[in-house]
Amino acid sequence: MEKKKIILTGDRPTGKLHIGHYVGSLRRRVELQNSGQFDKIFIFEADGQALTDNIDNPEKVRQNVIEVALDYLACGIDPAKSTIFIQSQIPELCELTFYFMDLVTVSRLQRNPTVKTEIQMRNFETSIPVGFFTYPISQAADITAFKATTVPVGEDQEPMLEQAREIVRRFNHIYGETLVEPEILLPDNAACLRLPGTDGKAKMSKSLGNCIYLSDTADEVEKKIRSMYTDPDHLKVSDPGKVEGNTVFTYLDAFSRPEHFARYLPDYADLDELKAHYRRGGLGDVKVKRFLSAVMQEELEPIRTRRKEFEQDIPAVYDMLKKGCEVAREAAAETLSEVRRAMKIDYFDDEALIAEQAARFAKQ
Repeated sequence: MEKKKIILTGDRPTGKLHIGHYVGSLRRRVELQNSGQFDKIFIFEADGQALTDNIDNPEKVRQNVIEVALDYLACGIDPAKSTIFIQSQIPELCELTFYFMDLVTVSRLQRNPTVKTEIQMRNFETSIPVGFFTYPISQAADITAFKATTVPVGEDQEPMLEQAREIVRRFNHIYGETLVEPEILLPDNAACLRLPGTDGKAKMSKSLGNCIYLSDTADEVEKKIRSMYTDPDHLKVSDPGKVEGNTVFTYLDAFSRPEHFARYLPDYADLDELKAHYRRGGLGDVKVKRFLSAVMQEELEPIRTRRKEFEQDIPAVYDMLKKGCEVAREAAAETLSEVRRAMKIDYFDDEALIAEQAARFAKQ
């Protein structure tokens, strides 16, 4: 029988989603969802994982669960095609994590580049919460519980996927073929691998205040683009400019399409022509930013409009999440049952064991 193709992907609900999330994963998720190539798609809010470094501020996570759900729906995630659920509502994931912990050493977790980077970013040093330190194991449980064959993530998450694969191989080696080994699916647009913040910093982050949110108004988006980091040496229009490391052009790489030029900047055939003009001088930042603003407003306006519609019936959004959790829990419970059987800890379902033990003691 052919193996089912299943996607699992998600986000931490610690804030509204921004365009970095959109170009890095959300836009692709909608394409994959609508492609008809996958049997099942699970998209979850990793609230349990978010609490590993927000344990003293649960309200932040609680409030953002609905914000992320609205962003999902606004971007085109369709509950009829994708199962949207909340991590903490699936207790089977905790049990799987508990078993997987026995398959990973502390030194292996310490070597995980993603964990190392995250620990430095949060200044944890020696005071790392155990839950945060072990989140690659929890992530492996999330992936394997739903028998995901495909996990669409950014390249920074590759070490996490490799760790999940190691856990799957070790489990299957010890207990027999039970778990499915996942494959990573990276963004197909190089500019989308990691969109920088509006200030040119390597990563968009709420704490740095350098995000354009999917829920921002048209005026807010325009204002943020106007103040965007460009080439610091491009002082006069006549100056030659650098395209590499210039945030405006990175965003154009991620968002612009040839038809945008015909609509908003007909003097140029495509982005290559625009870049060439900027490099040789004679093209001002204001003109390029104005074009970027038009391109991004066209992309974000339908998302804003849909979000406003979903905001009109919040109880319905919670109901959708609840139904998604029920579907997800059923799938995770099935995998957990197989795991317990493989590990030989399904004592009360193993009739052969009970009969064997009864016979053994009857002989004594």
